[in-house]
Amino acid sequence: MNSVFMEDIRAVYLNFFAQRKHTIIASAPLVPENDSTTLFTGSGMQPILPYLLGTPHPLGVRITDSQKCFRAQDIEEIGDNRHTTFFEMLGNWSFGDYFKQEQITWMWEFLTEEIRLDPKNLYFTCFRGNENLDIPKDTQSALLWQKLFLETGIEAGIGEYPERDGIRFGEKIFYYSEKKNWWSRSGVPEAMPEGEPGGPDTEMFWDFGAERGLHEQSLWKDEPCHVNCDCGRFMEIGNNVFMEYKKTANGFEKLAQKNVDFGGGLERLIAAKGNNPDMFYGYIFDTLRHTIEELAQKKYGEDEKYTYAFRVVMDHLRATTFLIADGVLPSNTDQGYVLRRLLRRAVRYADMLDIKPQSLSLCVSALVSEYKNAYSYLSEREQDITSVIDKEESKFRETLTRGMKELEKRLSGGGLTGKDVFELFSTYGFPLEMTEEIVKEKGGKINEEEFRREFVKHQELSRAGSTGKFKGGLADHSEMSVKYHTATHLLQQALREVLGKHVFQKGSNITPERLRFDFSHSEKMTEEQKKKVEEIVNQKIAEKLTVTFEDVPLAEAEKLGAIGLFEEKYGDKVRVYTIGDFSLEFCGGPHVENTGTLGHFKIIKEEACSAGIRRIKAVLE
Repeated sequence: MNSVFMEDIRAVYLNFFAQRKHTIIASAPLVPENDSTTLFTGSGMQPILPYLLGTPHPLGVRITDSQKCFRAQDIEEIGDNRHTTFFEMLGNWSFGDYFKQEQITWMWEFLTEEIRLDPKNLYFTCFRGNENLDIPKDTQSALLWQKLFLETGIEAGIGEYPERDGIRFGEKIFYYSEKKNWWSRSGVPEAMPEGEPGGPDTEMFWDFGAERGLHEQSLWKDEPCHVNCDCGRFMEIGNNVFMEYKKTANGFEKLAQKNVDFGGGLERLIAAKGNNPDMFYGYIFDTLRHTIEELAQKKYGEDEKYTYAFRVVMDHLRATTFLIADGVLPSNTDQGYVLRRLLRRAVRYADMLDIKPQSLSLCVSALVSEYKNAYSYLSEREQDITSVIDKEESKFRETLTRGMKELEKRLSGGGLTGKDVFELFSTYGFPLEMTEEIVKEKGGKINEEEFRREFVKHQELSRAGSTGKFKGGLADHSEMSVKYHTATHLLQQALREVLGKHVFQKGSNITPERLRFDFSHSEKMTEEQKKKVEEIVNQKIAEKLTVTFEDVPLAEAEKLGAIGLFEEKYGDKVRVYTIGDFSLEFCGGPHVENTGTLGHFKIIKEEACSAGIRRIKAVLE
């Protein structure tokens, strides 16, 4: 019932805008492609940004989607009733086509007619203007909302300073400064560089009702309540950005192409539809929540201490499921570090709920059942997701008990030094944030600056002990990294056999958790091709081929048919690694001695890397 409801809101929104000549596009991956400036896709606008800045979209001037998003900065907020790390953002865009009149009218129609939200509970905010920057008040948006209210029989007043005055009788529309109702990449108008576009926005809010007493029970009870108050009475459910200005040397001027950028949280719209301020209590989390209740033998909502833990586990497992499905694997860097942190927090809070060890993966099927219609690939990767969660939980539990004992011992000895925190990190796998969280729960704090110094010292010692850089992308000598390095040789030769001799390595990245291999090929691989490549690699592993190397003159190696990186500059003598009679490559090593030690090879993702280059991510199980 709940997944149907969730599908309904998503489907109704997309169909609504499709009927208004918008092209529905697929969600971009959670890990941005070809964008090293950010780890995750954190908003619906992020993949669309180039088109808002002027690049023509190949699918036209009207676009709509439901974008998967992840915000790592919200991890510490998880536990209240409205923050999630993973969420879906419904979006529609106009690139120089329609503007305020159409967008505001359509959003009203969507909210009040399509998903039937009661107008009495809807509130809106608009830009107050900035006289110093000569940017006028957005009266057009305010008056459009007011007119739409009136058509339903509601006389909506407009509040000028809600932060000061609160909500006065009959007010439904409010003006706020650029801190709340202006959007640009850089933030407020003063922070924008010359040439950057931006504009006012109008936000949409749902009122859960004054009768709940949420404001009176909050930390802000002595201040006026308004729609941007943090008391919990109001929830933002969407934001319409009208990008109509460009920053100049002298101020601002109107853009020749005015754009509309809308983003609305699917989970928040579901909460509004159910009139329930706790996003974790109904709809989207129902199946998962019931599964965790069974595992914990506790009911959600009966004890605030457990309620907090329930929310952390639910949020982190949902985010984890989607991240793994999108090709992220636990590691100590970048996206993998965030995933590892999520899983380890989930383990800690699962323990607080008295959930038996190695049970978290049992929740994956509940998540897949909720999302399988919208994201069918989750079903295809369910086994992989379960396996990754199981392995990471097992790995963490090996050190968790010892680490907690060590932490307790050091805390009882008078607090933690930065060196203590680093040793917990390096020896027991406790991320800084986890130690900080545990210490905070016990009323203490840590010296983060001292920890950073210890970390830098460790990095410098590691660099000093390194003997050089290996060609082919191997970053360390660990047992798993060496195995993955050998697997890339098998992978490249298998690709050449399946796709053709035009395939050559264009880059690689190897960690102890996975391999990433870039290769020359212009088309997406079919499922049959991927399956065939996996079969060849696993066959060569099963054959237990001997791996040998020989240092030979470059010319001789080329005559033998050895392949290597075209971009690599080789010396007069090169090392050539041979894997049975299957693979022959220039390489600096190191490698395993026999392919039989590698384990089972599995491709977890194949995607475009750049023009004419494909990328494979694979694991050894």
